[in-house]
Amino acid sequence: MSRRGNCHDNAVAESFFLLLKKDRVKRKVHKNRGDARSEIFNYIEYFYNPVRRHGSNNGLSPMQFEKQYFEKQLSV
Repeated sequence: MSRRGNCHDNAVAESFFLLLKKDRVKRKVHKNRGDARSEIFNYIEYFYNPVRRHGSNNGLSPMQFEKQYFEKQLSV
């Protein structure tokens, strides 16, 4: 939920849901809720976090960005 009058609070979540719908949800009709849940889990864990590059992370995936961040913290 965003604060009243601040449309930018929820921008990251809205961007994620847009990509999820565009990449997975609108392409497929699921037999049941369990299949849909499994498809969304697989999208997040096997594509979005480890593979998909993000402009706000200098073109790195979230996992690559996090790894790079913690490597820098350990070297300090």
